[in-house]
Amino acid sequence: MSNIIGIAGAGFSGAVIARELAEAGYSVEVHETRQHVAGNCFTERDTETGVMLHKYGPHIFHTDKPHVWEYLKKHTEFMPYTNRVKATTGGKVYSLPINLLTINQLFEQTLSPKDAETFIANQADKTIGEAETFEQQALKFVGPTLYEAFFKHYTIKQWGVSPASLPASILKRLPVRFNYDDNYFSHPFQGMPKHGYTPIVQSLLDHANISVHLDSTISKDDIKKYSHVFYAGPLDGYFGYSLGRLGYRTLDFKEFRDTGDAQGCAVMNYCDNTKPYTRITEHKHFAPWEDHENTVCYEEYSRDAQPEDPPYYPIRLMDEKTLLTQYVNLANKESGITFVGRLGTYRYLDMDVTIDEALQTAKQFLATQNNQQEMPSFSISPV
Repeated sequence: MSNIIGIAGAGFSGAVIARELAEAGYSVEVHETRQHVAGNCFTERDTETGVMLHKYGPHIFHTDKPHVWEYLKKHTEFMPYTNRVKATTGGKVYSLPINLLTINQLFEQTLSPKDAETFIANQADKTIGEAETFEQQALKFVGPTLYEAFFKHYTIKQWGVSPASLPASILKRLPVRFNYDDNYFSHPFQGMPKHGYTPIVQSLLDHANISVHLDSTISKDDIKKYSHVFYAGPLDGYFGYSLGRLGYRTLDFKEFRDTGDAQGCAVMNYCDNTKPYTRITEHKHFAPWEDHENTVCYEEYSRDAQPEDPPYYPIRLMDEKTLLTQYVNLANKESGITFVGRLGTYRYLDMDVTIDEALQTAKQFLATQNNQQEMPSFSISPV
């Protein structure tokens, strides 16, 4: 057996683990199926406009984990950035997340925070006890008017199914603020890397003990070549989809260009059913410290992923959870491999959680080696 560590995937999971183990003295080979590193966080300059494009959809870094923030700052300069999302519904533009301005605009009121809380409580459907579906949860929280305006049709476009068939857990908490705060995230650390996300991953992988192989992968038969493998590819794909495919939603982007400023904000959600896309993103607004004469926008469409499509969001409904458990049982019988990241654990993960879990996984691996123990198939259980 080789004394080299193998890593499948050059996104944040693979890159962080590679860097941590390389700094601990291990030789690491990173294999990436795409022709670039950084996974779905990949960014690049548009040659025509100079705009930094988020090629697989926008990523805004936010976290409540100081150690993750400090870790990334070693590899990039963060610029101040506040994600302020707008929404078009019923022919009007509103502010998201739903806040006091949104409420007063939609209901044509001038409510104070206290009065707005009472007003929304009176809108809520009090006949719903323990909510079982997304629709019930939304109606119980905000009532039919807000649900129809901002949740129902957007959710249908995003997930391809009725909100009445989605679990209530997707809408975990009251999605309303009773003040005028329109910062989409509440985390204390927020920002945008000055030169995009790709250079961060390139910096993480820039180590004498790391070799990167693009347009390459690690198969089940390759495991024996390495002392250990960290697999950030699709869990079901590792087993050749032998039990069936786990369900994902994928995204299609329709690019259009314009002069000047196309929509005046980075993200405009389309929450009703008058448009087939979920949102339009205008990428020069993700770097407000830059000045560009022209602009590049993406219309974003969501649909069920086919075998040839890049997977974005794990569906994780009942059928997928059952299949996931079966794959996890298979994985736990494997040795010499640990499944990590969004695809390896079939979970929706924000960037900061991905990085944090990768750091934990690397630390756990080093501890097992010091104690002459075997690294488990999952450092974070996906079920």
